[in-house]
Amino acid sequence: MQILDGNLVSQATRDELKIKVAQRVAEGKKVPHLAAILVGTNGASETYVGSKVRTCEEIGFKSTLIRLEESISEFKLLGVIEELNNDPDIDGILVQLPLPKHISDEKVINTIDASKDVDGFHPVSVGKMVQGLPTFIPATPHGVMLMLAHYKIDTKGKHAVVIGRSNIVGRPMSILLSAGTNPGNCTVTICHSHTKNLKELCLQADIIVAALGKPEFVTADMVKEGAIIIDVGITRVEDPTKKRGYSIKGDVKFDEVAPKASYITPVPGGVGPMTIAALMKNTFHACSEKN
Repeated sequence: MQILDGNLVSQATRDELKIKVAQRVAEGKKVPHLAAILVGTNGASETYVGSKVRTCEEIGFKSTLIRLEESISEFKLLGVIEELNNDPDIDGILVQLPLPKHISDEKVINTIDASKDVDGFHPVSVGKMVQGLPTFIPATPHGVMLMLAHYKIDTKGKHAVVIGRSNIVGRPMSILLSAGTNPGNCTVTICHSHTKNLKELCLQADIIVAALGKPEFVTADMVKEGAIIIDVGITRVEDPTKKRGYSIKGDVKFDEVAPKASYITPVPGGVGPMTIAALMKNTFHACSEKN
């Protein structure tokens, strides 16, 4: 069993981007600039956005963090996005999800200029991804693919089971794994809450991507010997034995499953750091394409 170390691969990706930014500076070219919008004071969102801003500083990107009250109207939020769309210095725009219930995620995503959609959620980005055209790939699935490539894991012809069908992870993950690329070329099964024979399908899987948001859902009796396990889940679970009052759990029961796996991502320290690394790659791409 080998741990797929997201911290290690993320650092390698960031170091590579740092060199490329330094080269742009030396050539007098524009430095990538990422704008992040945070609505409200959700604790997890604060953590994620803070990490993204710090990573920008580390690599040499410019970053702008726009904090907005949770009560902001949808109309005003869309106006803020339009201002960023029209700002030539801004290369990438991300709006941290989840948003308050009175704001439509769909309207927000669709309002972002497709050329600045570094989260990869815009319909234009998704359409190009489906067709195998160059585009922004959603950061978490992109990060998973970067990790598989780093560890030179051969996925061709393997059966991949993706548990979860969200537009952020599950669906794009299935498209990327089935694409005619390396990594890729898998036979993919998508499972969800209405899948009746989930355990049976998982036991057939050479690769399991767990992205359903249920802590420790995937157990050892669902995994065959030698499977590759990608755990996308990250949930705060109450834990009075911890100083902070909670533990971080993935969707996979790690201690049970790890001995059966050939490769496995830990939580934390697996897919999470790769999501931010992939976002930075998208931002660099957005800048270099326009400049």
